[in-house]
Amino acid sequence: MIDLKNRVSVYAKTNLPTLYGEFKVYVFHNKMDQKEHLAIVKGDVLNSETVPVRIHSECLTSEVLGSLKCDCREQLQTALKYISEQERGIVLYMRQEGRGIGLGNKIRAYALQEAGYDTVEANHMLGFPDDLRSYDVAAGMLQVLGVKSISLLTNNPKKIAGVEAFGIRVEKRIPLQIEPNSFNEKYLHTKAQKSGHLLNFEQMVNEIDLAS
Repeated sequence: MIDLKNRVSVYAKTNLPTLYGEFKVYVFHNKMDQKEHLAIVKGDVLNSETVPVRIHSECLTSEVLGSLKCDCREQLQTALKYISEQERGIVLYMRQEGRGIGLGNKIRAYALQEAGYDTVEANHMLGFPDDLRSYDVAAGMLQVLGVKSISLLTNNPKKIAGVEAFGIRVEKRIPLQIEPNSFNEKYLHTKAQKSGHLLNFEQMVNEIDLAS
């Protein structure tokens, strides 16, 4: 395992009651770029295996403003609810807005999407890859928390490969599918078709039909 614990340090921690249950929140300081990231922890994860973990990237437009252009807010809420129901678990909230390109560039990408480009094409037109995120800091946070192995809540195989590249053992993947809406349906299809996200749209439709 690559030792990444020297890249991050715990700056602050406290108990936090939420709508989803009570958690302990750790603020990690990234010594490489001075950003702060959160670990939202349920239960005792020290030396634990197969810990449910969601590595979630910040999305101000969805989580604060209620944007319908993506599924980020619903994924975060679903992950917090799921982990609150487990004996232990972690949500890592990473300050990687816009899949790593930043808030301003994400809004520029949104404008290009309004002109007809998909999310991957928009990023490329701005000079970025479709996903600029890295997972070394997340891996370092998990090392500091003392987790031995995880079950990762994700639809993105690249996220699994990203943390495994830094020595985090992923025992299994837990799907995190969100029902699409008319504003994000194209976005979700693009993530599946061009970015390799494991999304079962037929299953989503069946779930919608059963609920109606």
